[in-house]
Amino acid sequence: MTRAAAEGAAPIDTLTFSSNLHLARDGRDVRRIAARLAAVDVVHAHRGKEHWLAAIANRLARTPRPLVRTRHIVRPVRPHAGNRWLYQRATARVIAVTESIRQQYIASGLLGPERVITLTGGVNTESYQPDIPAANLRVRLGVPAGAVLVGLVGGLRSMKGHHVVLGALDRLRAIGQGPPVVFVGRGPMEGALREALRGAGLESQVTLLGFAGDLPATMAALDIALYVPLESEGMSRVLFEYLAAGRTIVASRVGVVPEVLVDGEAALLVSAGDPGALADALGRLLGDPALRVRLATNARRLAETRYSSRAVAARLAEIYGSLVAH
Repeated sequence: MTRAAAEGAAPIDTLTFSSNLHLARDGRDVRRIAARLAAVDVVHAHRGKEHWLAAIANRLARTPRPLVRTRHIVRPVRPHAGNRWLYQRATARVIAVTESIRQQYIASGLLGPERVITLTGGVNTESYQPDIPAANLRVRLGVPAGAVLVGLVGGLRSMKGHHVVLGALDRLRAIGQGPPVVFVGRGPMEGALREALRGAGLESQVTLLGFAGDLPATMAALDIALYVPLESEGMSRVLFEYLAAGRTIVASRVGVVPEVLVDGEAALLVSAGDPGALADALGRLLGDPALRVRLATNARRLAETRYSSRAVAARLAEIYGSLVAH
């Protein structure tokens, strides 16, 4: 909120909504939204509950406003009667964070293609930079001078692919390669991961760093950044942060990855859940410093030219403007 105010957004009014269905509270929330509609030009919802509250408030208000919904998750939208009203009559535009999500909407028949827009990415390329000093973190992690540090930033959850990384490291060890690795994040799998590290004899090679207070500096310490979930996460913010940080990326072909990355241009792409393919990609990068530099340079350029938060904000402003003009 402080940053929004500094950018000239005023006034800023924060409303807190309950997560579950509760008729009394939901009725109050609808009235609170409706009371504010006259002071805004567009209403933008990001979750299902808020989408419905805003749509009903719009229906009851004297000054209804264009309603926009951003869809972040890969899950088909059911074309039942309620959703037909919500999307066909109450919603002006849907913004999908990946093209695959957009295609799901189109396939549902709830909206025409012209009303569903793909808007991917959005990373602060000023905060995430390739040249942020990171020597202190590498020393703290015990990374030897000249060693290639591999890292995965993400919650310690099963779908993030940490065990795939361990399988790849076991294969690399068999051919005499043992890069230092750091897992950045916390989560319910921490105990299981520590046990897996002990069982695989990788405790001295892999560090569980936990939460990183300064994520841009932490990413700057990585030579190779991994994004290897087992399934689609929609649009993953960390992937775009890797790009802006100018890291050498290895990514699974899931979710938004095939839409924004081409294998061998700004990243190496591998099949999800395949430790052998991941080991091959890592081995290739470990042995080819020039390739690492080329991929990292292209990653930063891609973030600057296509996925900066300024570029995404400008496109969003265009969408808002087109709705207000009508």
